Amino acid sequence: MEKPSNLLLKVSRRLFANLDDQEKFIEALMNPQPFSPSILWCKEKPDISPLSVETPTDWQPQFTDRLCLGEKPGQHPLHQQGYFYCLDFSSVFAATSLLAIPVPVSLVFDMCAAPGGKSIFAWKALQPDLLISNEVIGKRLGMLISNLKRCQISSSAVVNRDSSIFAEMFPDSSNLVIVDAPCTGQSLLAKGEKAPGCFHPTAINKSANRQKRIIANSAKLVSPEGYLAYMTCTYSPEENEQVCEWFLERFPQFQAIEITNLAKYQSHLTKMPCYRMFPQDRLGAGAFTVLFKNTNEDKDQDERKEVDLNTISSLYIYQNLKKSS
Repeated sequence: MEKPSNLLLKVSRRLFANLDDQEKFIEALMNPQPFSPSILWCKEKPDISPLSVETPTDWQPQFTDRLCLGEKPGQHPLHQQGYFYCLDFSSVFAATSLLAIPVPVSLVFDMCAAPGGKSIFAWKALQPDLLISNEVIGKRLGMLISNLKRCQISSSAVVNRDSSIFAEMFPDSSNLVIVDAPCTGQSLLAKGEKAPGCFHPTAINKSANRQKRIIANSAKLVSPEGYLAYMTCTYSPEENEQVCEWFLERFPQFQAIEITNLAKYQSHLTKMPCYRMFPQDRLGAGAFTVLFKNTNEDKDQDERKEVDLNTISSLYIYQNLKKSS
C-alpha cells in the first residue's frame, strides 16, 4: 500500500488522538473494502425479502434493509418498479436522526436534494402533507426527478433555486428543513472512488463557508418548534462540528437534539449531540448527522402564512401531487 499523503495524516490526527484509530481510519481509505449495499422500501416491505439481508443494527429503521455483500439491488425488477431506493448505509445512518421528529408533519423542505435519498427517507418516515425537494445544480435535477417519479413520491415538488431565495419567500414555513450539505466528499475514498483535493485546507475552508451560508439561509425557513437536520458525507471537523458551533452562535434559538438510538456514535470531538459513522466501523463509508430544534414558541400559528401549492407553483420543475392512499 502506498504511503498516505501528509494532508490525510493531518486530518487523521485531528480526528483521532489514538494512533491505532488513526491507522485504522487511514487503512479504510487507502485500502477500501466493499460495503454492504442497502435499500429503502418505498412501498410496503414484504414479509420475505427478495434479496439476501444482513442482521439489522439496533438503530436501523424498519423500512430499510442492509443487504449481503454481492447483492445488486439496482438490477432487481422491483427497483425499476419503484418498490425501493438504493442508498449507502451511511445515508441511512445520517437520515435516521429524522425519526426523532414527532408527526404529523405538514411541510418538509430538502434544500440540497439530489439524487433524492434524504427526500425519499423523509417522505417514508414522516409522511408530510407536502415535500419540496430543491436542487440548485441544474444538471442534477434529472436524476432527482427520475428517482422521485420512479418511487412514486406523492405530494411532492422539485424546485431549482438558491437557498437565499427561499429564505426570503418562505420564512418560518417548514416543520423540517434538511441540509444534506455539499462537502469535500472525503468518504468517497472509502468506497474506492476519487475525490481530488478533498483534504486540502483550501477546499475544506471553501466547502465550510458554503455550508455556513446554506445552513443560515435554511434556518430562516424553519417554523417555530420546527427542526433543521444537517448532514455531510465528509470527515473534516471544519465541515461538521465547527459548522454546527458557528450555527448555534448565530442562531441561539436552535438547540441540538439528542438521538438516543445513535448515542454510541456520539462525536468525540464535541459535547454537542451530533453523530458520526467512520469507515473503519465497516457499516458505511462515513457520515455526520445532527438534528436542531427551533425552540421559539409558535405563538402566532393561526396568523402565520403557510406555504401552499399555489404559493410556489411558479417555481415547480416537477410535481406529483397525488395524495398517498
